[in-house]
Amino acid sequence: MPLPQGAYRPRDAYLRSPAGLAEKLVRFFIAGKRGEVSTRAATTARDVRLDFFRGVALFLIFVDHIPGNVLSHFTVQSLGFSDAAEIFIFVSGYTAALVYGRAMLKQGAFIAAAKVFHRVWQLYVAHIFIFLIFTALVSYNALAFQNPVSGKELHVAKFFTEPHIAVIRALELRFQPTFLDILPLYIVLLAGFPLVLLLLRRHILTALVVSSAIYLAAQSFGVSLHGYPGNQAWFFNPLAWQFLFVIGAACGYPQSSEHPIVPPLGWLIGPAAMIVAASAVIKLSWTVHDASGTVPAILIEKLWPIDKSNLAPLRLVHFLALAVVMVRFVPADSRFLSWRLTQPINRCGQHSLQIFCLGIVLSVLGHFILAEWSDNLPAQLSVNAAGFALMIGTATLIGWYRAIDRATSPV
Repeated sequence: MPLPQGAYRPRDAYLRSPAGLAEKLVRFFIAGKRGEVSTRAATTARDVRLDFFRGVALFLIFVDHIPGNVLSHFTVQSLGFSDAAEIFIFVSGYTAALVYGRAMLKQGAFIAAAKVFHRVWQLYVAHIFIFLIFTALVSYNALAFQNPVSGKELHVAKFFTEPHIAVIRALELRFQPTFLDILPLYIVLLAGFPLVLLLLRRHILTALVVSSAIYLAAQSFGVSLHGYPGNQAWFFNPLAWQFLFVIGAACGYPQSSEHPIVPPLGWLIGPAAMIVAASAVIKLSWTVHDASGTVPAILIEKLWPIDKSNLAPLRLVHFLALAVVMVRFVPADSRFLSWRLTQPINRCGQHSLQIFCLGIVLSVLGHFILAEWSDNLPAQLSVNAAGFALMIGTATLIGWYRAIDRATSPV
């Protein structure tokens, strides 16, 4: 990665420049509290934190996708202004830069782009497959229980009235029923990732400046992609969410390069912790206010609603503060990452696409079970436990099969 103009100055002077400060901020996310990781180790050792936090995000998405789920009161969205979607997109950007950035450095930009588009195709096929299962489940529920409301509630009603159009729009990624809006976002972000890689190779700050300009345009002018039915905007606006994806990529790309790591910006930890704590207090006050009405909802008139579709700056700031705190207190060599209790979470994170798709199906089934039979506490806990067990079991089965496949493959 070429150095920016002015890098011939003394190192201290460069670090005080805007480019140097931006670079130190990026290095902080990848260096953790120690800030000194050898380049060779960074390019060969697997950062288990990526698997762990991606696995956590998959479980949180499953929980939050079941309406009225009691466990949703204990997820990230109940303790701050961001939720599992930010975790998923940030880690996906980080991982993409780590994997495809390394491919670009070793095999060139063309091969890296080919690998990116191969992954895009896999995501696209998975999305269409899940779309078919999802619409089949909703259709069965509507017919078997005489409940046409489920079609409207999950935004599948248009499939019942004009399936020939709805299927075409689904193939175009424009028809996105409830729960089926994250993968289209990821597909679009990854499809444009070869350009991001080229900008990262030029300089990390270049990629961040271009991405932030697109984000500001989406915030200021309401620019978005349009879906179906009608001309409604995507729930996850790719032009806004790409900023978080690129931030994640900017943090992951140096791990695949030969660039030395700069000591972290330790002064960020204090402000970040204050933001996380203040966000938790404010959000908890809203929850308690809704439940009892006795506790005032702090700043709710000024802050609500917090736009998720366009990744409101408040959501972005909260997540970045949370990421700083997590990197500080969860270094790459954290002992709990190797505990037996965390291994199932890690395995789910290692097979994120399969477990994500399974989680979508399970959340829909869980929603129907609770809506049609019983939504009392034992039923909710049983649905959650069954979902967790199936996700962990599937991830374990996939890992076992891949290990057997590698062992029996010809050399």
